[in-house]
Amino acid sequence: MRLKDKVSIITGAGRGIGQATALKFAREGAIVIVCDMGQASVDETVAAIRAEGGTADGFVVDVTKRAQIDAMVEAVMATHGRIDTLVNNAGIVADAQLRKMSDAAFDRVIDVNLKGTYNCARAVVDIMVAQGSGVILNASSIVGIFGNFGQSNYAASKFGVIGFVKTWARELGPKGIRANAVCPGFVETPILDTVPEKVLDAMRARVPLGRLGKPEDIANTYAFLASDEAAYINGAVIEVSGGATI
Repeated sequence: MRLKDKVSIITGAGRGIGQATALKFAREGAIVIVCDMGQASVDETVAAIRAEGGTADGFVVDVTKRAQIDAMVEAVMATHGRIDTLVNNAGIVADAQLRKMSDAAFDRVIDVNLKGTYNCARAVVDIMVAQGSGVILNASSIVGIFGNFGQSNYAASKFGVIGFVKTWARELGPKGIRANAVCPGFVETPILDTVPEKVLDAMRARVPLGRLGKPEDIANTYAFLASDEAAYINGAVIEVSGGATI
């Protein structure tokens, strides 16, 4: 198992890519710290991991609230004594063209996707430096590289988290800490449940592999990057899109 006994915090782990990542990490032997905003979704993921014989603890965490993050980190350290991996997966969308976007929608996406990523990394970085090891993985998007119509706020946030890993790779690499970003393409998650089928067909047509991604496709990438197999990968931005941007 590639992640045996690695204490791994995963935000937004109650559904979609985050849940798939939590399950994958547990199957690879990690001690998974499941974080999400809803108790029910946290409990669901923890129960799924434990049902497979894995180890998981759950916390209700809003990544925009430092006090909640700090309390979770303190509890993890009290129980496990270390933090090996942080997957900054929590994120939201609130789409609108620039001319129609509200300040509230812009601020909310930046607060969760960008400031939330900063908040979580800030909460664990001193622990990782003291250990002399750690991995920080940020969820970006192909939108964070190429932009997308109607997603000024989301694109800005996902560009921003790439900037974080480029900076953290320089700052923290000498401390034994790696930072990388993963950029999913079109992935079959609950966020697409309300998208019309003809739109989904158009999305599939843009992908040379002919299908949308599965949450497990992204989870597998996170697991590799968190493992010692990726020991020389630092500051990377990895697309997992089936070739959608070609």
